[in-house]
Amino acid sequence: MSDGQYYDALETREGAERDAALFDALRTQVSGAMSAAPGWAKQLDDIDPESITSRAALADLPVLRKSVLKTLQEASPPFGGFVTSDWGDVGRVFMSPGPIFEPEGCGKDWWGVARALYAAGGRPSDLIHNAFAYHMTPAGHMFENGAQALGCAVFPAGGGNTDMQVEAISALKPRGYTGTPDFLKILLDNADELGVDVSCLQYGLVSGAALPPSLRQELGNRDVPVVQCYGTADLGIVAYESSAQEGMIVNEDYIVEIVRPGTSDPVDEGVVGEVVVTRLNADYPMIRFATGDLSAVLPGASPCGRTNMRIKGWMGRADQTTKVRGMFVHPEHAAVVAKSVDGIEKLRFLVSRKNEQDVLTVMVESTKSDANLAEKIADKVRAVCKVRGEVEFVAPGSLPNDGIVIADERTYE
Repeated sequence: MSDGQYYDALETREGAERDAALFDALRTQVSGAMSAAPGWAKQLDDIDPESITSRAALADLPVLRKSVLKTLQEASPPFGGFVTSDWGDVGRVFMSPGPIFEPEGCGKDWWGVARALYAAGGRPSDLIHNAFAYHMTPAGHMFENGAQALGCAVFPAGGGNTDMQVEAISALKPRGYTGTPDFLKILLDNADELGVDVSCLQYGLVSGAALPPSLRQELGNRDVPVVQCYGTADLGIVAYESSAQEGMIVNEDYIVEIVRPGTSDPVDEGVVGEVVVTRLNADYPMIRFATGDLSAVLPGASPCGRTNMRIKGWMGRADQTTKVRGMFVHPEHAAVVAKSVDGIEKLRFLVSRKNEQDVLTVMVESTKSDANLAEKIADKVRAVCKVRGEVEFVAPGSLPNDGIVIADERTYE
């Protein structure tokens, strides 16, 4: 670890050097996962680990969707056969809503937090006020583990008890805060009401809740500048902001793809799609794990000098499954229709209400808009979705670049 601007030299590698190291490690991980974890052996059946030499080759592997992980864990408890370690190598087990169970290994900075905390301003010998929850879910332990790996001490505050937390901040004088941004505002407001000095706080690494520009500015105006990070209980910290605050930089030891929702197909740079993550972790390897979150790749490198891929951050949910006239309509259905009918450049399902009935409208970008194409699309929608859809052609490029393939605009007022 460096004492300078960057956590270590990995952050400023050339892209080709980074990819070579990542894919060398990935081939070893895939081979080990298929040998040690029956879930991965089944998921990656007939895959030759040595063939995974590039992002294009990685894109040929199947995705593991978070939305099916609960079912897989129920069929093969507790982890669905995707953990390579024995109980003796697992430090903790967590339960997230679903429920979905996640292991925590015993390694240093197992969740990949230290790099993000360093970018936020954390340095060895700092005291961190950690306001993430410690109960059942992993966030509290996740950020504590990373802070300790950085050489920091931690006050395990958790949530609630704001008066006591303000008292602890005043007495212990931590430099850093980890937790949700809105709870940091609550603490600062409470300190003002009580007349307690908490000016010791100099930076924050926040996650788990929205950070609108107005809240970021307010916290900065109160001398606690914050940056945010994006992670999940299954993956740890996938990406993080630096002081440049221009997108989130993908964490080292992670490979991020953005795919079209409902498919495993990567989209072009700048196109909004579902975040798919491959994490290099020997205990709980994740290979093309589809998070259900939406984001997009930003062009170029961060102005801060870190060279890894950047994403825009969390932009909503990719799992837009909805029910239309009693039938579930999935993003996968839209993908099947788009691929099956020649002439479709892009489409979106729009769900609305008319005369007290659900209406499915298929918004289609095409340069070949005619009655024959509309009929083919309608027939395919009926066959795939089991409901009738009305086809409406729109100008190419007019559908928003927001990753939404099923827009539910129904209201019941």
